[in-house]
Amino acid sequence: MVTKDYYSLNEVSEILGKSKETLRRWDRDGKFSAVREPISQYRIYKKEQVNSLLEQLSIDYEDTIDNSVTPIKEFKVLELFAGAGGLAVGLEKAGIKCVALNEIDKWACQTLRENRPHWNVLEGDIKSFNFSEYNNQVDIVTGGFPCQAFSYAGKKLGLQDARGTLFYEFARAVKEVNPLICIGENVKGLLSHEKGKTIEGMISILDEIGYNVVPVKVLKAINYKVPQKRERVILVGVRKDIDIKYEYPKPHNKIYNLIDALKKGELYNCNVPKSEGSKYPEHKKAVLDLIPQKGYWRNLPLDIQKEYMGKSFYLGGGKTGIARRIGWDEPSLTLTCSPAQKQTERCHPEETRPFTVREYARIQTFPDEWKFMGSVSQQYKQIGNAVPCNLGQEIGYSVIKFLNEYYLSLSKPK
Repeated sequence: MVTKDYYSLNEVSEILGKSKETLRRWDRDGKFSAVREPISQYRIYKKEQVNSLLEQLSIDYEDTIDNSVTPIKEFKVLELFAGAGGLAVGLEKAGIKCVALNEIDKWACQTLRENRPHWNVLEGDIKSFNFSEYNNQVDIVTGGFPCQAFSYAGKKLGLQDARGTLFYEFARAVKEVNPLICIGENVKGLLSHEKGKTIEGMISILDEIGYNVVPVKVLKAINYKVPQKRERVILVGVRKDIDIKYEYPKPHNKIYNLIDALKKGELYNCNVPKSEGSKYPEHKKAVLDLIPQKGYWRNLPLDIQKEYMGKSFYLGGGKTGIARRIGWDEPSLTLTCSPAQKQTERCHPEETRPFTVREYARIQTFPDEWKFMGSVSQQYKQIGNAVPCNLGQEIGYSVIKFLNEYYLSLSKPK
């Protein structure tokens, strides 16, 4: 059995964007059968079989889902940890007015001011701001707070137990503002952080300050008109005096690929504009020149694999992000803050180089006119950290639907 003709369970999980448990279930049910590696008895999959399924999954289905909805009045949002504005742009596109944005990074603040001079950008550490002036003035508070461990003082985590964390500051702001709904977003790893205790603590704290948390969900960006396999945990709190159910946006049928991001088509009405970008050093370029579209380090000759991978060669796991060249007919892997790091290479399909700044921005569905300030590395960082704009827009529609129902319910006779 020649291993280069097969993918491991880890690799297939990354390639298809399905969990390993889903793949194991498919195997048990006979939907997508694995074979067993003779010595270890681990599940492995023939490459032809995986590629065939990939083609089926990327069939150009007609999109029958439309989450769009018009707000019945002006809805306002206060955004915390705003970054370069990915979520704010998305909410704006959905029809929500951004009344203020807090961000500590000076370059991201410059980006926000450059593109939206009328936005109230509160630059600085969130700890130094009091948000009480927005009390009952905004409908929504959002924030992409970083994931940090808490102090577990009691059996049920309270707001004071989270002191010193940025989630504490998010919860404090929500308490000061008293919005109808609050939305936190984070990396998928939040769910398993501290064996699930961290997310439990966040839910407990929001409960303490008067918010019922909707069942937490991981939204896959590829299901929301984003040509990228990015996943975000969404934490939604609804104020306890409101008896309206919040529903997440429905996933779309159509999946967009890299070609949709960089070429003229449904997502953009022209090819990607030229812009600055990082370059690979010569020794790395020589290696990546050998990688075909959709290929990665396993496509290299064995001696080059060992030299390029170093000690990682002998470790477990698929490591499918190393020496990875993205194909035109697949979504990009999740973009990171640096486009040329060894563990997370995202090589252009035809040219041996990382994606440029504008290509990065398109994969995150920013408008072409959205300028990023600072050095090239600062721009990559801002884009890599952002919520994809189209995902933000779809979340925006779901919030508008919720708020419309709430305000209409107020006008109904009791």
